[in-house]
Amino acid sequence: MSLKRRIGVAVSAAMTSERLAARRRRWHEVGRRLRGRPHVVHYFHDLADPYSLLAALALPALAGRRGVVVEAHLVPPPPDWAAPERALLDAHARRDAAVLARHCGLNVPAFDRAMAPAALALGQSRLAEALARGTFIETAAAITAAAWRGETGAPAADAASLLAAGAALRDRLGHYLGATFHYAGEWYWGLDRLHYLERRLDALGAPGEGPSPRHPRPVLRLDPALADRLAGRELDLFFSFRSPYSYIVLPRAFALADHYGATLNLRFILPMVMRGLPVPLSKRLYIVRDTKREAGAEGLPFGRIADPLGVPVERGLAVLHHALGLGGGQGRAFALSFLQGAFAEGIDAGGDAGLALMAARAGLDAKAALAAPRDEGWRAVAEANRQAMAGLGLWGVPSLRFGATAAWGQDRLWLIEETMIAAAERV
Repeated sequence: MSLKRRIGVAVSAAMTSERLAARRRRWHEVGRRLRGRPHVVHYFHDLADPYSLLAALALPALAGRRGVVVEAHLVPPPPDWAAPERALLDAHARRDAAVLARHCGLNVPAFDRAMAPAALALGQSRLAEALARGTFIETAAAITAAAWRGETGAPAADAASLLAAGAALRDRLGHYLGATFHYAGEWYWGLDRLHYLERRLDALGAPGEGPSPRHPRPVLRLDPALADRLAGRELDLFFSFRSPYSYIVLPRAFALADHYGATLNLRFILPMVMRGLPVPLSKRLYIVRDTKREAGAEGLPFGRIADPLGVPVERGLAVLHHALGLGGGQGRAFALSFLQGAFAEGIDAGGDAGLALMAARAGLDAKAALAAPRDEGWRAVAEANRQAMAGLGLWGVPSLRFGATAAWGQDRLWLIEETMIAAAERV
């Protein structure tokens, strides 16, 4: 392994160290108590982001926790580097937020089109006034919903300075999205990650009314009454060997397909960076830290990262293509072996020793695996998979498709299972 990769593994291990994270949390809490401050949660609201409406609905309960103060900030949409496929991202966000709202039992307007510029201007003006009056927490959801319904009028307040200030603070603290919460050095995105913040505040003696967390992390049902009902049906998983989220979704995707009897198709693609799409440092840092939390929730090791960008990914995909051709589950075993090696064990697939180890423990012949990169047939398959994913209106990984339902992200595995359950019940 090169010196650069060795340093990378050491840095990633420190970044994701649970011991160091616990120490940082203790330092923050000691400092807060010494200053006599409440638990200050910064919330960043992007009016045109449908996830922000869902997050705004959770603000009153969050602010109602004992000893918690929510400081709200208006922010513009993410910069271009954070949204390289902005039109696709915006359309997906509207669809996905509507699905999430239904799943959570939230009453929201239809996100069937982008917010009209006139409604955006009026809504931002109203939110600026609410911030000035100190009523943002109570009124943000209603104002945001009105904007999504298309209400227009003459703006009374200029929100430009507030948007600029919010964007600057968000950037300084290390994020790029709306619907985000920041507390004592850690970020929580939308309702999907709010349960981590709720648990953290519980542990610090800042309880709220009602169940806690209010937004629990979804888990697979794996309904025993519907086992093996979907024989002959297919579940597609689009994934990348440089995606940590692809790593942590694999075991659940295996379990989902196996339980309901569906055939799982592993559809590999090249990473975004290797397809010319940017992934800046702040985004990479957030993804690594967020994946650490999610991996912990799944009981998966994570953190010693030997970034497989470039040649390691290409070699790995060549071996995977070879393994999938063998059948017998060796493709699955190698996919998990490669991703665990790259993201949990610091194994460099760019060297023969690392790639041979990943292959051998997946039940592959090491010599055949090391010879696999001579066949570049995997490139056409990767491109065909990318085009198929794009045809579903998706561009990021991991993405999944069952029947007419396609979803982006390991957070939406529950949606795929809902669709599979509905299909199984019809059999």
